[in-house]
Amino acid sequence: MKLKLKKGDLVQVIAGNDKGAVGRILEIYPEKMRVLVEGVNVRKKHTRPSQQNPKGGIISKEMPIHYSNVMILDSDKNPTRIGIRFEEKDGKIVKIRYSKKNGKDL
Repeated sequence: MKLKLKKGDLVQVIAGNDKGAVGRILEIYPEKMRVLVEGVNVRKKHTRPSQQNPKGGIISKEMPIHYSNVMILDSDKNPTRIGIRFEEKDGKIVKIRYSKKNGKDL
């Protein structure tokens, strides 16, 4: 299934422990239906000493969350669903994402 969310979109978490948090999408994992959002779902990870990290220790790491738990923010900073329409520009058909709430392009 193809997700309508893209890397760099500003989203708001609508469910889970970080409900209400806002952040940008850093990565998308379409095969697992998950997205990585900056500052959301931060977990502690214990690491062993290695070449890159000689001391080891505990690091904070963002973990992916399910895409259904986030909604994209429109130009008015309101969570909205995404619609897709096709327009012709320079003789080519272009796919444009728009906000279902206010109808403006995303």
